[in-house]
Amino acid sequence: MTRAPVIALSHGGGPLPLLGDPSHKEIVASLRTRVPQLLRLGTPEAPRAIVIVTAHWSERNPTISNGKKHGLLYDYYGFPPESYKLKYDAPGSPEVAEEVAQAMKDEGLQPEMDAERGWDHGVFVPMLLIHPAADIPIVQVSVLSSELPSAHFAMGRALSRLRDSNVAIVGSGFASFHNLRIMFSRVAGEPAFRKRNEEWSHAVSGAVKEKDISAREEALSKWREWPGAYEMHPRGGAEHFLPLIVCAGAGGEGQAKSYTDSFMGLDVYSYYWD
Repeated sequence: MTRAPVIALSHGGGPLPLLGDPSHKEIVASLRTRVPQLLRLGTPEAPRAIVIVTAHWSERNPTISNGKKHGLLYDYYGFPPESYKLKYDAPGSPEVAEEVAQAMKDEGLQPEMDAERGWDHGVFVPMLLIHPAADIPIVQVSVLSSELPSAHFAMGRALSRLRDSNVAIVGSGFASFHNLRIMFSRVAGEPAFRKRNEEWSHAVSGAVKEKDISAREEALSKWREWPGAYEMHPRGGAEHFLPLIVCAGAGGEGQAKSYTDSFMGLDVYSYYWD
């Protein structure tokens, strides 16, 4: 059996990828075309389930959605009425959720289960573009409020085991930058910021693309020391970077690949291990 892929994708802003927002044009195109190909959707090798680590759910311990069905959590505000009527009716999988929990226990983590919380927009917005058929089970996983790189990398190591039984791992965040003050100001369009963001993305790619998993973990353990780290992800606001660390742990040995989409004039990176 082919090992299932790992993808750390950029999910865009709120429901905007589904509302025709022009700044999301390339992100939407990648979610509709590149990501389904990477997940081998529509082929005999399509994953039996997809585990999605979402930036929009933060808990003390890794928390796993384990219901047979989950509603949607419209965790955004001030958008058009149609954005609160979106539906994504894929099944959950208590069985895969239990596999996730056991793998995390084996890694020394203390996972918890949640059969009630809805899937947030870090799950349903990209999945409506990636797989609108909604017939592959989804298991949603939180990031950690501690923001500790080592714990998130350990989560990834645990999830890596499920790849051997054809469970794909998706990290849904925005690693290239997530600073709302900058996004909603003129700063993002300034040449000096674009240069700093380019240098930041170079540092991220250098760490994530380390072939040796131990070297990768060591590099990512120091990500807050990189120039620009607090500008791209403000203090206490690392949640959009953390799914990438989980994916880097799940990637195992071998070098990550990446693609970029233009967003607000910046290159935003998604990384994958196929």
